[in-house]
Amino acid sequence: MTAASLPLDFVPNSRLRVRNLDIAGPHGRLPLRLYQPATDRLQALVIYLHGGRFVGGSLDDAEPMARHIAVRLPAVVVSVDYALAPQHPFPAAPEDAYAALRWAAAHAATLGADDGRIAVAGEEAGGNLAASLALIARDRREVTIAAQILIGPMLDPSMTRTGTPPAMPARMSAEEFAHGYRQYLPRLSQRLHPYAAPLESCRQAGLPPAYIATAEHDLLQCEAEIYAGALISAGVHTQVERYAGVADAALTAHPQLRECVLQFLRCRLGHSGKHAAAATPTRS
Repeated sequence: MTAASLPLDFVPNSRLRVRNLDIAGPHGRLPLRLYQPATDRLQALVIYLHGGRFVGGSLDDAEPMARHIAVRLPAVVVSVDYALAPQHPFPAAPEDAYAALRWAAAHAATLGADDGRIAVAGEEAGGNLAASLALIARDRREVTIAAQILIGPMLDPSMTRTGTPPAMPARMSAEEFAHGYRQYLPRLSQRLHPYAAPLESCRQAGLPPAYIATAEHDLLQCEAEIYAGALISAGVHTQVERYAGVADAALTAHPQLRECVLQFLRCRLGHSGKHAAAATPTRS
């Protein structure tokens, strides 16, 4: 089935082409935004997942970070417009993310990417989905993920591991996060599923190396750092950083975080000397 491409959007900087397309997903058409650096060599492939507490957010919200990674790493970045609750509760979002991962890996060569150098990344709810995607890929063994980037991730639907109220006003309150979880996980039993609540998983061994970033003034700080500790205890190479004086809303725009994300990805994904094949029509 041919992926239906929407009009191409060429940015002023000719080093990057951005285009919207949609593929066949588990719940119908799945919109993606593809960022492709202009190069004749295969680049790393990054699946990026936006925030929005599972009930909101869009490809536009992910644009700044996705574009930054695509240009500066460089990498082919696939941003995923996954299904939102309450219309599509769990497991719709992680299954959409996994469908995008499988599609991108299968078409890596025609996208100008190297299917041996794949990372997943996400912010807030997207951080939850990135962690979930790492678990799913490990368990299903169809695609190998080399790195995971979790930026201020939502990992604990029980909301029992939130930090103390931030000294600075946070973008989201505990009730707003809890509301998102109620919409995303309408059945209490779902809140213990590791693909919905990575912090509840007892099986971190074998997961890809992780970079986890938290903001000092963020209710989600504690749960992210607890998850980092669980990964380290399981033998997963993990780098965790708390950004002092930073509020949750400013985390993805923080220059130091952006540079650290790039450094981690360069370290884990390395470089490829392979030349990209000529672009051909993409099929799913």
